[in-house]
Amino acid sequence: MSETPDIRAHRLGKDEIEANFGDLHPPLGRPEALIEADRCYFCFDAPCTAACPTGIDIPAFIRKIRSDNIRGSAHTILSENIMGGMCARVCPTEVLCEEACVRNTHEEKPVEIGALQRYATDPVIDAGIQLFPRAAPSGKTVAVVGGGPAGLSCAHRLAALGHEVVVFNRDEKLGGLNEYGIAAYKTVDDFAQTEVDYILAIGGIEVRNGVALGGDVSLPELVGQFDAVFLGIGLGRSNDLGIDGEDLEGVVNAIDYIAELRQARNKGTLPVGKTVVVIGGGMTAIDIAVQSRHLGAEQVHMVYRRGPENMSASGFEQALAQTSGVSIHHRAPPKRILGSDHVTGVEFDTGGGKFVLYADMVFKAIGQRMDGIEGLRLENGRIVVDESHRTSLDKVWAGGDCVAGGDDLTVTAVQHGKLAAIDIDRRLREDDDG
Repeated sequence: MSETPDIRAHRLGKDEIEANFGDLHPPLGRPEALIEADRCYFCFDAPCTAACPTGIDIPAFIRKIRSDNIRGSAHTILSENIMGGMCARVCPTEVLCEEACVRNTHEEKPVEIGALQRYATDPVIDAGIQLFPRAAPSGKTVAVVGGGPAGLSCAHRLAALGHEVVVFNRDEKLGGLNEYGIAAYKTVDDFAQTEVDYILAIGGIEVRNGVALGGDVSLPELVGQFDAVFLGIGLGRSNDLGIDGEDLEGVVNAIDYIAELRQARNKGTLPVGKTVVVIGGGMTAIDIAVQSRHLGAEQVHMVYRRGPENMSASGFEQALAQTSGVSIHHRAPPKRILGSDHVTGVEFDTGGGKFVLYADMVFKAIGQRMDGIEGLRLENGRIVVDESHRTSLDKVWAGGDCVAGGDDLTVTAVQHGKLAAIDIDRRLREDDDG
């Protein structure tokens, strides 16, 4: 294969790219929503609610949709999950609430809970209707480090409980992976920032962007200055493959590319290879593989080192990749990346032999890691917390992707932030009571 890479921008026309990056699941209109809501059995001991990491009373919010009480429906959702709008778009409902739906049988499909959740929350968030007034001021201040789902969830709940919150965020914008790490076709029309604005509108939340823990501010400083600290710092570093050729031109971290794509006003300006190899088996690997196709890559291969049963990407996501023209290969760990100056391919080991996939662009999507923080107990490189999300350090809580035992989902991060805020509030009020 020639050493000359075929990487360029504008592989497709503007109109085709815009169509490719349109809403993956268009919103329901009122007639469709009412028909879908009528399919719910309103189970008393609803398995869908039990399957929701944030514990949303799903039959209750669907019943309110049936009676056109959209504001009440949104209140039921957002009181448990303040990022219910984003979760309606990105949550793997097919393996959570919808998988648990009693209608999910060989003869029937489950109730479209995610679509109904979006139907209820979008009008309220778009209009900025505040459903949660703040409690009386507590006189306490809490530092929230990280502006992603865990941090924003924690900040909003703390503000609602009457505390003053300062959010320290390393990025230029709030939102974390919702803003920088999710496929562009899953959240269109800058919804991530619309939701951020809605959350901040409660008041009592000061934001300091461009401030990184360990660089601009230290944990001991925050512990000394605030009554409590919550860490929602995510996993800031991409994992390396640890093989020869990893530093060649054309080998790109998928997270970095997705972030650039999400911030691009004209997606067609991003260069993409004619033939692309994606190494990984998670949601990020799916997202970059599908988006490469949407940008005009003619061939996209996604290669995972284990079997399909071990992939963290859901069955729906895997099927989405395949119907988008992505070829998925299993049980093939990468052995080395080929090329002299620029990548020309990847050699994989199958146990019984090897094979080569030629490519002019390779994306690494094998997960992320966190830098250690002095004084915090870690497990497998993540922060250890108890059921209330307290860390090993006094006055410090944590949640989201940075904690041990998580599943790297937005909805789980939101729940972590909520639970931590509730415990922080309890602790602060106990301190006042002596």
